[in-house]
Amino acid sequence: MSRLEMMVTITDRSISKKFLSFYNEKGLEVSFITLGKGTAGSEILDYFGLDGTEKSVFIHIITDDMWLDIKRDLQRKMNIDVPGIGIAFTIPLSSIGGKKALNYLTEGRSFVKEEESELKETKYELLIVIANQGYSELIMDAARQVHAAGGTVIHAKGTGIQKAEKFLGVSLVAEKELVLIVVKSEMKNNIMRAIMDKAGLESKAKSIVFSLPVTGTAGMRMMEEILEP
Repeated sequence: MSRLEMMVTITDRSISKKFLSFYNEKGLEVSFITLGKGTAGSEILDYFGLDGTEKSVFIHIITDDMWLDIKRDLQRKMNIDVPGIGIAFTIPLSSIGGKKALNYLTEGRSFVKEEESELKETKYELLIVIANQGYSELIMDAARQVHAAGGTVIHAKGTGIQKAEKFLGVSLVAEKELVLIVVKSEMKNNIMRAIMDKAGLESKAKSIVFSLPVTGTAGMRMMEEILEP
């Protein structure tokens, strides 16, 4: 049995093309890339051989058994353990909205879903919505109709877009927006369904949505008070 995970890779922007080629060679053509900037203190940066330069952030959806092979090659071929190269980590997914989105994000790879784990029994979940650029308000309008609070929008670029026709039956554009929304676990399904109904693959937004378990929160007291009966 397997578990779906979101793999995040953060590396210096100057070598992002090298990482993109590496992941393509590993068969991970569908990815989402956004930009960032290192913010760690100088003593931490010095320790890891990093600096405050601009970063690239890669997002891939993989299975946990794939991670062992990818991690080994990140160490052997990409020298990710060498200070200054970057970091990679995985986070378990709790759900993906729709079979088409699942097939697209996993590029049709088959896996046997494992049993629900204790990590799924969390109070909050993070919804990640990947949509065509310019439709974040449509997404948030749909989410608010079923009592979601605010979200955060990140601009990104998608790769492997040509596979959208095969797995989704629609064409996608490269320019993307990632909308991050923290929701109560019991509200997750309704909010995901509302987003898929109003801003899903049948709409101009062409949204894909999946969720991650959140193990701890701060600053959510107002949301809890608003949602209490």
